[in-house]
Amino acid sequence: MTSSYEPPAGDQPTPPGGQPPPYGGQPPYGGQPPYGGQPPYGQHPYGYGAPPPANYGTNGMAIASLVCAFFCAPLGMIFGFIARNQIRQTGQQGDGLALAGIIVGAVGTVGFVIWIIFAATVFSHVNNINDNPYGFGPLFFR
Repeated sequence: MTSSYEPPAGDQPTPPGGQPPPYGGQPPYGGQPPYGGQPPYGQHPYGYGAPPPANYGTNGMAIASLVCAFFCAPLGMIFGFIARNQIRQTGQQGDGLALAGIIVGAVGTVGFVIWIIFAATVFSHVNNINDNPYGFGPLFFR
């Protein structure tokens, strides 16, 4: 003999989690919607904080600055200064690239100027060798 005894609706036993069922039985499928519904599109609900700042990518002039600094140093310096001004105004990334372009361009420009001075000095001495019977010796051993 099987017994189909069910306790009355108000006298349901506590389930194994220790939490009694909500008043009036089980909630509808999917749970109850939060108070006030969902926030409008584009707005964050309370407690989530502000969204992270938008990432605008790396400044193209900063990339051009570093690349040009190796091939045409003065142009790399100019692009680097332009890029740093743009980065301050727009908040883009690439300030380190622009700074590296300025530094590499400055070192390259100074190195090129020193090389030109050295080459001009050597060339002026080589032109004087034709009149010197000792050849290249006085050029290197003075």
